[in-house]
Formats: sequence, structure tokens, C-alpha cells
Amino acid sequence: MKIKDIAPFFATLKAANPMPVTELAYTSVFELLTAVLLSAQATDVSVNKATRRLFPIANTPEKILALGLDRLESYIQTIGLYHAKASHLRATCAMLIEQHGGQVPRSREALEKLPGVGRKTANVVLNSAFGEAVMAVDTHIFRVGNRTGLGTGKNPLEVELKLIRRIPPEYLVDAHHWLILHGRYVCMARKPQCWRCGVAQWCDYKPKTEPPPHGAQASPRQAGHALQTRTPA
Repeated sequence: MKIKDIAPFFATLKAANPMPVTELAYTSVFELLTAVLLSAQATDVSVNKATRRLFPIANTPEKILALGLDRLESYIQTIGLYHAKASHLRATCAMLIEQHGGQVPRSREALEKLPGVGRKTANVVLNSAFGEAVMAVDTHIFRVGNRTGLGTGKNPLEVELKLIRRIPPEYLVDAHHWLILHGRYVCMARKPQCWRCGVAQWCDYKPKTEPPPHGAQASPRQAGHALQTRTPA
């Protein structure tokens, strides 16, 4: 993607969705950290379903530890890898209490020292909870960055650093959410829906995919996102 095309690309996404937010449900920084930790190799929908039961009972490090391992697992057993995630979450809670006064730290270095928390999780917390201009590269952003030419790379870190360097500062804080939503509902892995993409004109991907046969319909959620990503007049 040419440098001159990056600003209109993001201006279009912003016009369609001025205040993008994560689809994970949370009401505190600790709840966000927990949800992101649980979301590895799982959908936001499945995580929200589990935390909708968990958080009213335990939404602080102290309360999570008080549950005990078996009870914690009972709340998150519908999420993939829940055994490992429960152990990581409990170890993280203990470290938060022992080293950070029960609060979620605001530095990437401190976050990455927490069990089960890697660079991507740390970046999500820094961006969504603290408003920092960082980029959490998941499978959607990795795909969109490479497919569009916006930020290419062989691994998530390469894509992250290139996106940080190329995205204009005024769009950087929200860029993480725009790219995830675009990858999740429009620029999908198997068949990107180029025919209804509002930013296709700036994308390097060729050939663009054709619309489905007459009469086929997108899901209501996908259709809604298509409306949100039309180029502004």
C-alpha cells in the first residue's frame, strides 16, 4: 500500500466507526486482562459467555484466588485450553497481589512477566485500558496487514513494527480495533468480501473477490459491518 493511501484508508474506517472498542466485555482493567488472557485461541463470544458468569462472582485477583482452581475451571471450561488458562490466571493474580498491590501494571515489561501474558495481550491492555498507541497483532491484523500491503511481515512482530511506523499518529490509538473488525467481518481468511469493502480501492490485494450468486445474503452482523465500512461521501 502506498504511503499516500494510508490516510484515506483509515479516514474511511474512522468515518464508519468513530469510536471502535474491543468486543470483549469488561468493566475494569483487571477484567480486561482476564478476558484477553482467556481469549487465546478462543473467540470473543465464547470468552464473554464464560466471563458473564465468572465476573459477578470473582472480578479481582483476590476473589479469583479465593475461588480455588476447581471452581475457576468450572466457570471457564467452555473455553479452549481452560486448564492451562486457569493455572495462568491464578498465577497472574498471585503476582499482581504480591508485586503490584493487586493492580494491573501499566508497562509492557511488567505485563509480559505475568504468567500467560505475551506481547499481544500486553498490547491489548495497554491500548484498550490505558489508551496507548500500540498495536496488538492477532491473526486478523496479521492477515489484513499482509493482504492489503498496509504492513507486511513474516511474523507478528514484523507486522506490528511496520504498522506502528506507517500508520499516521492521529489514527494509531484506534487502528488496532479497526483492523481487527475489518479482518473479522469483511477481510476474512478464506474469502475476503472485497465487493462490499469500503477500503478496497486502496488495498493491494488482487484479484478482488467477486460477489456471491444473486440471492445469497451475508449474515446480519456482516451486513451491518459492510454498511459501516462504505467510503464516506
